[in-house]
Amino acid sequence: MNLFFEESGDFKAGSVLSQQGEAYQVELASGKRSKVKTRDVLVEFNTPAPAELLSEAAAMAATIDLDFLWEVAGQDEFAFADLGREYFGHVPQAVEAAGLLMRLHHAPIYFYKKGKGRYKAAPEASLKAAQAGVEKKRLLAIAQAQYVDELMAGRLPAAMQPLALQLLFKPDKNGIEYKAFDAACNELQLAPQRLMLQVGGIASPKAVHFSKFQYEFFPKGLSFPPVEIPPLATLPVAQVKAFSIDDMTTTEIDDAFSVVVQDDGMLRVGIHIAAPALGIRPGDSIDAIARARMSTVYMPGDKITMLPDALVTAFTLAEGKTCPAVSLYATIDPTDWSVIATETRAEAVPIAANLRHNDLDALVTEEHLAAGTGDYPHKAEIAQLWQWAQVLEQGRMQKRESFGLRPEQNNRVDFNFYVDDDVVSIVRRKRGAPLDKIVAELMIFANSTWGKLMHEHGVPGVYRSQGGGTGGWAAKMQVRMVTHAAPHQGLGVDQYAWSTSPLRRYPDLVNQWQILSCIEHGVTAPLVAHFKQRDADLFAIVSAFDAAYSGYADFQNTMERYWCLRWLSQEKARQVDAVVLKDEVLRLTEIPLVIRLPGMPQLARGTQVKLDLLRWDDLDLTVEARLLEVAVTEALELADEEEGETDADIAEQPESDGVMVDVAASALDSSVPAAPTDEVISA
Repeated sequence: MNLFFEESGDFKAGSVLSQQGEAYQVELASGKRSKVKTRDVLVEFNTPAPAELLSEAAAMAATIDLDFLWEVAGQDEFAFADLGREYFGHVPQAVEAAGLLMRLHHAPIYFYKKGKGRYKAAPEASLKAAQAGVEKKRLLAIAQAQYVDELMAGRLPAAMQPLALQLLFKPDKNGIEYKAFDAACNELQLAPQRLMLQVGGIASPKAVHFSKFQYEFFPKGLSFPPVEIPPLATLPVAQVKAFSIDDMTTTEIDDAFSVVVQDDGMLRVGIHIAAPALGIRPGDSIDAIARARMSTVYMPGDKITMLPDALVTAFTLAEGKTCPAVSLYATIDPTDWSVIATETRAEAVPIAANLRHNDLDALVTEEHLAAGTGDYPHKAEIAQLWQWAQVLEQGRMQKRESFGLRPEQNNRVDFNFYVDDDVVSIVRRKRGAPLDKIVAELMIFANSTWGKLMHEHGVPGVYRSQGGGTGGWAAKMQVRMVTHAAPHQGLGVDQYAWSTSPLRRYPDLVNQWQILSCIEHGVTAPLVAHFKQRDADLFAIVSAFDAAYSGYADFQNTMERYWCLRWLSQEKARQVDAVVLKDEVLRLTEIPLVIRLPGMPQLARGTQVKLDLLRWDDLDLTVEARLLEVAVTEALELADEEEGETDADIAEQPESDGVMVDVAASALDSSVPAAPTDEVISA
């Protein structure tokens, strides 16, 4: 005897070997033996053979008209054998019964299963809805197949064109567009970005990198909502002629300087910082915009500002305007350049000039300053600031050494990126040039002084601290953001509060609110300051800024690496000079491109080598190279990369749309260039 039965949701047939009570021992056509309970048996038969029955039943099932079968079934629950008598007009044979069961079982939209061999016809409305769904799926499958064909032919289907970026970075994996795109990628053995470039869905590798960043950090787009510039209270006008020092492309001018010689021969040096905190109030609509962005995002040739252009225009320290500012005045004794007193004021500052590095760097050199030669605006003030900046640096280095750190190296090289119509220029700049040092030292002085001011008034702020941690050297020297005054050993200061870039960085705006509370309310500042001690909202700002700033830095690294590779293509570079950073990691000498060379012989740090660049990829940002020769000259001295932030890293570097990158930074990942540290990101 043979049995046709159901097992694990499927139909099987086999020959009975034995029976014990309510169970059969059955041998299947494959030779496998199975235990079948009586309740699972649907048809008992002698002929044909089990394998033949399954084959003939499947053929029989294909001939049964489902619509007619549904009409015959009626609306009551039924056993398959009863329906078989109605449909066939006689008691169904084994093949007919098995074929009917297969047809019923595999038509769930027509018949609902109610038990072993029992079914119920679907209501007419449900059947029509299900049939419509099946038809829709069929049409979608046809459309999906057509999309795949078009993609494989190198065309982006019209229906997928508005979804190009979404398919790459935030796809709906249930949509046929994604399924077709994924199928084409698998068929062509291409990464999604490459296929999208190939079919014209995205313009260039640069657009891929930028769009990926935008989808992650600016999913609602880059534009600002309409804003109304807040009216400002009347401020006293400072009796100074201030000037700024920035790169030629700078638009967010945060800082300016002034020098006034007093009747007693003392110098009154003013550090004037743009004051958006006088117009933006915590919790208002503009604050919400700034807090959402946390910082201006810089990349070669472009930037995404933290604040709307109209507000930047209202508060930037532009030449010829009298601008609201928070000013730190230091009374200096020029005989030894010591600081006699400091004062902080909110005032309107006349801006006499916006000086540019591109115009002055060749004129304002250490040699010219020492000799008093050269002709340029504010020459006397710059010379005085240069003298003071050197003394400030010496004082910091002594403090740094008291923390147990070696003196800071000043032999690093910076690079400026300038992009014009997709043509990139990468310009080397020696770190520690006089104008750079003046800006850096005065910003460190201001941030340290204002950090002390907040601390003495019992007002919390956003500080950066380095050193004093537990664990190994790296852990001890990790730079942390805290809400209380703490030493920054790398800079050689007792406290350091970001306060000098409120147009470009949200913690600086927060600190400016707190500083204004200190100078307006004195000892009662802790009661009226927006952020109080142990304020949970201030902790949330620190956490959010850390996350955003890290993501922005990674994006800047990506775009700098992209433009380095574009420079290689542009210059048709093949054989290039490089310097060993550590182990298998090298950096090109002409541009800040860091690459990893697996299998390279062990060479001393700073060793100069020549490389043969085999190929590079703008999309993957990878470089393949081989070592050609090792220079016989002595290894170059490289700046110490293990002591964290330095003065130029943390202080106010010239901000520009052509971003400055620090080539001695510690991040040596082969897939990205050396990571910029702190202020270098906003250069």
